[in-house]
Amino acid sequence: MVRQVDITKIDLSTGKAQKIADYVAEEVPLHLFVNTTFWATILCSPTNLKELAVGHLLSEGIIKSIDEIEEVTLKEKENTCIIKLKPDIKVEDRVQISRLHARVITSACGSGSPYQYKGAVPKVESNLKVKAQIIFESVNQLNFKAEGFRKTGGLHVAAIYQGDGSLVSLAEDVGRHNALDKVIGMAALEGVDFGGCFVALSGRISGDVAFKAAKVGLPIVASLAAALSSGIASAQESNVTLAGFVRGKRLNIYTSPERIII
Repeated sequence: MVRQVDITKIDLSTGKAQKIADYVAEEVPLHLFVNTTFWATILCSPTNLKELAVGHLLSEGIIKSIDEIEEVTLKEKENTCIIKLKPDIKVEDRVQISRLHARVITSACGSGSPYQYKGAVPKVESNLKVKAQIIFESVNQLNFKAEGFRKTGGLHVAAIYQGDGSLVSLAEDVGRHNALDKVIGMAALEGVDFGGCFVALSGRISGDVAFKAAKVGLPIVASLAAALSSGIASAQESNVTLAGFVRGKRLNIYTSPERIII
C-alpha cells in the first residue's frame, strides 16, 4: 500500500535542495469478474482486495447479501478477483439495473465519477441513535489509526463502528469509495448487521458514498470533510443521516438529525 521513493526536497526558506527518501501511496488495477463475466477494473490500493470486491458488489446492488456468493478467488499475481455466485442468481438481471456505466473505476471520484443514478435510492429503515460525542470521537480516531495516510498523505480511510463506538472494520485506499467498499466487505463477511452501525470517513461525502451506505443499510455517514450537494440529495432520498466537518468539537448534520443525540 505504501512504496518508498527517492525525491528531491526543496526548502524555499533556505534555498537548499536535498535528496531524501519519502513514501507514496500505491495504486494498482483490480480486475473484477462475476462468474465468468468481466465486471470492472477498479484502481485501488493493493490491500483487502477480496473485501473490496465483495463490498463493491454489495454496495452496487449486484449481490443482495454474501449468502449469494459461492466462492471468492483472488489471483494476486494477475490482480484479478473472481466472485462466483450461486447457480440460482440471475446476474444479467442485476447488471441491467446497475448504476455503473463505465468499466474502469478510477480512484478519483466526484464530478468525473463514472456513476450515474438509475431508479430510486433505497430507503434506510433503522432505529439507531448515537450520541454526538461517540460520533465525534470515532471520526477523530481515523487520524490516529490511518498509518498509511500519516506516511504518504495520499490515502483515504473509512471505518464502520457499532452504535456504542466499538470498531467493526477499518481500511485505507487511494479512493474514498474504495475505502468504503472495503469496510463494507469486511463487515459483511463477519455477518455484521449494518442497521446498528455507522460509517466514519476522511473524505468528502459525495452522492456515490451516500448511495453505497444506503444500499447496504448503513443509517449514519459521518466525515472529517464536507458533504457535497449530491451526497445531501442522495441522503435525503434514502433517509440516511449525514454529518460533515466532524472536528474541532463540532459537527454539521445535513439530513435526518434525529439519529444523532446530544
